Amino acid sequence: MFAVYTYSIAGLLVISLTVFVQNIVAAVAHRKQSHYIPGKVSEELSHDSFVFRSHRTFHNSLENIHQFALPALLCMFLGAQTDVLAILVWAFAVSRIIHMALYYAVATEKNPSPRSYFYMIGALCTLGVYGLAFINLFI
Repeated sequence: MFAVYTYSIAGLLVISLTVFVQNIVAAVAHRKQSHYIPGKVSEELSHDSFVFRSHRTFHNSLENIHQFALPALLCMFLGAQTDVLAILVWAFAVSRIIHMALYYAVATEKNPSPRSYFYMIGALCTLGVYGLAFINLFI
């Protein structure tokens, strides 16, 4: 049943792996500090700190992954169009990787920052999978 969704499943794996890598990067950055408390990032840190940016990147992904992955999986159960779902999944995966890279590289508090555009692409993909799921549920 799910063999037709190989590209979508591969994209979901990339998304999940990206979040796992973000977790490792944030943990390593946090532990390299001279004074750290496990599980707590200093409230005094801001975007000029890689510890802050890696922590926020990971938590931003945690806040967004379930909103995308659950309706994407539901699309598979509902028999959604395979190519449309695969495009949405891979567009989300790539946008989240670029968002991550920009968050790591660019220390800015300016809004919108370069990463904001890729966040919005991911949000539009999320809206797309919800739309695809509802279309396949009712049609």
